Amino acid sequence: MEWCQVVRTNPERRQALLDASIEVLAKEGARGLTFRAVDKEAGVPAGTASNYFANRDALLVQVGHRYYERLIPSEETMAKLHGLGTRETITELMTEVVNRVTHFRTGYLAVLELRLEATRRPELQALLTERVRADIDFNISNHLGSGLPGDEDTVLMLYLALNWLILERLTLPGIFDEKKAAELVEVIVDRAIGDRSAG
Repeated sequence: MEWCQVVRTNPERRQALLDASIEVLAKEGARGLTFRAVDKEAGVPAGTASNYFANRDALLVQVGHRYYERLIPSEETMAKLHGLGTRETITELMTEVVNRVTHFRTGYLAVLELRLEATRRPELQALLTERVRADIDFNISNHLGSGLPGDEDTVLMLYLALNWLILERLTLPGIFDEKKAAELVEVIVDRAIGDRSAG
């Protein structure tokens, strides 16, 4: 019993299991997310995941946390917020966001599965609502505090438009190729800022 408790609190093993869960969700969908599938994906002995997560609902909630942990922007990216607040700066930052999320394809697909599951699981819906709302508020605060052109609505428009662009790139990549997606980021920034910037 004592050994099991130690295993449950091993943060590296927990992260590995959550990362494996993201891969399973992306490949098999929410129905394929079982403890057995997670153990297999993580390459650990059968029964390991069940030592870390009380049940499947707990696993789903923790996967949501882990996805956002892995998408935290780098210090270098955050430092750009304190540079010149121009339209070009916003375009560069939005391009970085699109690239960062797009390169974590399995994570984004896993979150789409989580969002569908959230329509049936109140605890998961509450977690995702709280997390996304916090991210939006964080982005608005950073945008306004750094002197970038635009206002709160600019941030919301960028959030909505770029999320759908990412969705298209990751689920139907034949709609917009990488070059067109990059061009669309510029267009989206331009339209979101409008005439409110001299940048």
